[in-house]
Amino acid sequence: MDFKDSIKQLAERVDKVKDSLTTEEATKTALVLPFLQAMGYDVFNPAEVLPEFTCDIGTKKGEKIDYAIFKEGKPIILVECKHWEQNLNLHDNQLLRYFHVSNAKFGVLTNGIIYRFYTDLESPNKMDEKPFLDINLSELKINQIEELKKFHKMYFDLDNILSSANELKYMGELSNILTEEFTNPSSEFVKLFVRQIYSGVVSAKILQQFTPLIKQSITNFINDAISDRLQSALKPESNEQLNSVPIDAHAHEEQSVEIVTTDEELEAFYIIKSILRTKFPAESITYRDARSYFSVFLNKSVLCRLYFNSSSDYLAFQGEGRKEIKHKLETLDDIYQHSEQILSVAESL
Repeated sequence: MDFKDSIKQLAERVDKVKDSLTTEEATKTALVLPFLQAMGYDVFNPAEVLPEFTCDIGTKKGEKIDYAIFKEGKPIILVECKHWEQNLNLHDNQLLRYFHVSNAKFGVLTNGIIYRFYTDLESPNKMDEKPFLDINLSELKINQIEELKKFHKMYFDLDNILSSANELKYMGELSNILTEEFTNPSSEFVKLFVRQIYSGVVSAKILQQFTPLIKQSITNFINDAISDRLQSALKPESNEQLNSVPIDAHAHEEQSVEIVTTDEELEAFYIIKSILRTKFPAESITYRDARSYFSVFLNKSVLCRLYFNSSSDYLAFQGEGRKEIKHKLETLDDIYQHSEQILSVAESL
């Protein structure tokens, strides 16, 4: 079972068993430990996952955190657990104290359903007040699975995680702000737009008049964007967009066939995007789906193609003579084996 399936299975498990978990210890056993196992860690090996890890705080001796994950004999992640019904906002200060006196670079606060990942982006050796990654297994998103995968034992790379942590943190905060503003526009948000279309004094009466108009305009804009995206997804790639990779026999798509982008294709895209993100901005990495292949673009040039079918899966690059060279994929994780080639091709575009 690959990582994505393991996490999805765990998410399904949460809804099935949570109501029977009456204690914090039961939450750890039924939800948190299976999560750590899905992340590739041996929960029965105290050299890898140590329960009740001691974090002495000043004159307080014997203070313990629920789990410490070790790598090469050093703690890298501290995990503080609460009962699944607990509001985690009430407990982040406890993890902050433990983080401060340890050498771990990451702290995780969880109730078995929500997992909040912290580090020290703002001040060295002092845990940030806000998490850079907040995952709710009951509302799991595909892009979050790829970010979560970076903490898997097999893929754990400190520099890679930190390089995206800062961006993730601020993107998360901005997303929350935009969600709130789009739902309930503040007076300052409304003023920002009113001043661009109204020359008079922006009084309380004017704000009251324009607030529902701006809210409706936002709704219309989002609906139009979704409609345009759906229409675009149904169109095959144009010859102009494929000028970086020759059109082979697979490229002649039937106009009448509806194109459905699968979870597997999206996960593969996010893997490639995570590889490229070490050197290229996120907005430069896009994709377009077609009936028989899935193309990944960098700055509007085709970087590679993915072929997923019932018999075999392939990652393809353009080779000499503008012919495609395909690499068979046993699992999606095999894409990581081509990281150097992906970056090399990207730098040549």
